Amino acid sequence: MAPHRRIDLRKTVAVPVRRRGGAYGKKQFARVLRRGDSLSRFFAGLPRILKGNDWRELIEKIAAAHTNNKPIIWLFGAHVIKCGLSPVLIDLLDSGVVTLLGTNGAGAIHDLEIAHLGYTSEDVQANLADGTFGMARETAQWFADGVQAAVANDLGLGEGLGFSLARAKSAGKRESLLYAAYKHNVPATIHVAIGTDIVAQHPNFDAAAVGKTSHIDFTILCEVVRRLHRGGVVLLFGSAVLLPEVFLKALAVARNLGRVENFTTANFDMIQHYRPQQNVVSRPTAATGRGFSFTGHHEFMLPLLAAALKERLKL
Repeated sequence: MAPHRRIDLRKTVAVPVRRRGGAYGKKQFARVLRRGDSLSRFFAGLPRILKGNDWRELIEKIAAAHTNNKPIIWLFGAHVIKCGLSPVLIDLLDSGVVTLLGTNGAGAIHDLEIAHLGYTSEDVQANLADGTFGMARETAQWFADGVQAAVANDLGLGEGLGFSLARAKSAGKRESLLYAAYKHNVPATIHVAIGTDIVAQHPNFDAAAVGKTSHIDFTILCEVVRRLHRGGVVLLFGSAVLLPEVFLKALAVARNLGRVENFTTANFDMIQHYRPQQNVVSRPTAATGRGFSFTGHHEFMLPLLAAALKERLKL
């Protein structure tokens, strides 16, 4: 059997390295942080390479949206609350850097428990074994009260829960995102998938009322998405399926009614998943606009983003 033919590397032509040039150099390298340096110096010292450049560009786009009164939408999964990040988002609400908060049913449930109890979550494995997982009576009642408040006052689910919290005698509501949004008259939209949340296990769960009020929240989100045109920003933290799908449909409605182009999106998560990448980062900004992806734990990424924004905007 004859040997396979091989390329003769002796015939290749080398070129001087200076003629080739370089894509990266020391002018783009990180600057070392020294004792006493400010946050602005820390962010300015990030490498001017790859994600370092993306980070700077995103901060500038959010800052421009804030300056030009364009929407800044913060969408997040329930783990953002479980990871203790509500104070960061509440501070951003206080600073006027939030146009809309959007989460899923679990996010609302964790927020309610923080407001009423000061703690949330449970040992799923242990409680699933003895049949008590998700069966906390008070949690289901707090949620049901908010749903009924929403129905009675023709509100979306998020505002109904905030309305109910505003009237509750609970000192812990100061740590509640839903209450903070209600206090600031900022939309907090709750996008529920029936059967995914523990409250659906209880006899006082009114599926029709939950569906109706959550759909009102969808229409509120659609209206804010419509205003993203020419400069708005959408930030997604941690929801791998539900919120990317909801956002895509909201954008479809908004574009059905008019132009929604030239806006910015960014996905933050520990792992880059298909739907956030396609439905938030890529498809909505394919023709015009800019999409970003950042990978990291919420406990670091959200406080870093908030700090960079406050530093940039002098808030």
